[in-house]
Amino acid sequence: MTEEPKKPLQSSLRVQELLYGLRIGEVMTSKVFAVSKNCTMRDVRVIMRNNEISGVPVVDSKRVVGIVTMNDLMNALEEGALDDCVITWMSGEVKTLEEDMPLSFGISAFGKFSFRQFPVVNKANELTGILTFRDINHALIRELSRQLRQMEQQNENPTEPDDLRFAKVYQLARYDFENGGKASSEIKKFLKSRGVPPKLVRRVAVASYELEINLVAHSIGGMLGFDITADRVKISSHDRGPGIENIENALTEGFSTANEWIRSQGFGAGMGLPNVKRVADEFAIESAVGMGTMVQAIIYLKQEKEDEDQ
Repeated sequence: MTEEPKKPLQSSLRVQELLYGLRIGEVMTSKVFAVSKNCTMRDVRVIMRNNEISGVPVVDSKRVVGIVTMNDLMNALEEGALDDCVITWMSGEVKTLEEDMPLSFGISAFGKFSFRQFPVVNKANELTGILTFRDINHALIRELSRQLRQMEQQNENPTEPDDLRFAKVYQLARYDFENGGKASSEIKKFLKSRGVPPKLVRRVAVASYELEINLVAHSIGGMLGFDITADRVKISSHDRGPGIENIENALTEGFSTANEWIRSQGFGAGMGLPNVKRVADEFAIESAVGMGTMVQAIIYLKQEKEDEDQ
C-alpha cells in the first residue's frame, strides 16, 4: 500500500533520465532523402510520394540550406511551377538540430517551432539524418519497454531493502521563489533521517538548492529529479529554456546574466553552477540556446562515509 504513490514519481524520473541519456543521433532517421538547389519541385514531389514523407532537406555540399515542406510543394503545384528549382520555393529559414544534443532539446524544438521534421547535422554542419516526432515516440516507447522488462526481472529477484532508496521529481515554475528551496529541504531532511554524515548532507544540500534556484530564477520552468541509493545521490535538472549561450562563462564564479529584479530578490550572484560543480563528484551540463539546459550532479556516499569514520 505504501509503495503505490511512488510509482508515478519514479516513472517521471525514468523519463527524465531517458531524455538526458538519449542523444538525437541515436533516435533520428539516418536514411534521409535530400535534394540539391538545382533539383526541381517535380523531383521533390516524386521523392515525397514514393517515400511517404512530408519534407525534403535542400543541401549544398552536404550542408543544409533549406527544406521543402508539403506546404511548399502544394503552393508550387497551385501555381503550375513544378519545373521551378527548389530554391525558389523552399523554406530558407530552416532550423537544424545537432546529432550529439540530448533528446530533450529535440522535444523542445517541436514545442517552439511549427516544423514537422528537423534536419540533423554533425559538428561539421553536414546533414546526417532527420528527426520527426514519430522517431521520438518510438525511441521513448522502446527504451521504457526495455526498462520495464528490467524492473520485472528485478521484481522476480528482489534485493534486500535499501533504507536510502529514494526517487522523486519536482516540477518548478519560473519566479516561484516562495516554493524555491522546498525540494532541497525535503532531500536534506530525508538524508539526515537516514543517518547520512553531515558533511555529505551539506554537499547534497548545496547542489540541490543551487540547481533548484537556477530553475526558478533563470529558466522558464522545468524538473528537478533525485535518485538516491546507498552508493550515491544523483541530482538531475532539466529546464525548457532559454539555454546558455556560453557554458564556460556560466561555470565561472561571479559571472551572471541575472536582471536587476532577480538581483533585488537576493539571487544572481553567479555562484550557482560553480558551486554545484565544486561539491559534485561527477558533473555534466548540456545546453543549447532556445532549447534548454540539462545538468547532472552525482555525489558518492561510500567514500564520504569512510572519510567520516577516519
